[in-house]
Amino acid sequence: MNGAERRRRIAALLDSKTPVSGAELARRLGVSRQIIVQDVALMRAENKDILSTNKGYLLYDRAGQQGACRRVFHVRHTTEQVLDELTTIAELGGQVLDVSVEHQLYGQIRVDLVIQSPQDAAEFAQRLAASEGEPLKVLTGGDHYHTVAAGSERLLDVIERELAAKGYLIP
Repeated sequence: MNGAERRRRIAALLDSKTPVSGAELARRLGVSRQIIVQDVALMRAENKDILSTNKGYLLYDRAGQQGACRRVFHVRHTTEQVLDELTTIAELGGQVLDVSVEHQLYGQIRVDLVIQSPQDAAEFAQRLAASEGEPLKVLTGGDHYHTVAAGSERLLDVIERELAAKGYLIP
């Protein structure tokens, strides 16, 4: 199979709502994970909207997100409160698209999350607890930002009020 055919197959495998890990793509296509990383980079250069989430690659439906309302929330909390924060947003109808920090040296560092449900939040918190790594927020003393999408500004207002009530929101 040549590279173009492999990239078409990657796009077909990613054409779903469930992220697929690089290792799983490599296994299905009989290549190394590094080849998958290179193919994804080429696909992005061809304007394919592919997100690298904590659960794997996801073909991003930019057209489906255009109607969604978005807001960036500036938050701070402990690592133990990550699950509560993400679950709160998801239970109120929000989708956590990313996390970012403003680093003194590097500027903005952003990572796609795409947490759409309380189950996604729980899975993320489990991976965080099992990993030896630290969440991005440790680089900035706990301060970080989430881009949240929801079906309406009203839902974003509700999410904002709940994050503030829990003490997570930085005014």
